[in-house]
Amino acid sequence: MSEHVHNRIAMLRAERGISRRQLAEALGVHYQTIGYLERGEFSPSLHLALRIARHFEVPVEVVFSTDPFPRLGDPRPPAARAG
Repeated sequence: MSEHVHNRIAMLRAERGISRRQLAEALGVHYQTIGYLERGEFSPSLHLALRIARHFEVPVEVVFSTDPFPRLGDPRPPAARAG
């Protein structure tokens, strides 16, 4: 069974004003890889996940999660959102 990995890559890129191509170049990956990651079509290796978190200077848990991230302004706890 493959578990979906949720991420905030697009949000972090937007906050910093960088393109997929710029992030890909900084990480040494193809720019399409960033798109696949953002859309949840590809789960990163641990090494790539750690490099992405380091690039954004945040803990890896800020970028990736096995649970969906709450929508901005949603005060409900994760369990209440799951239904």
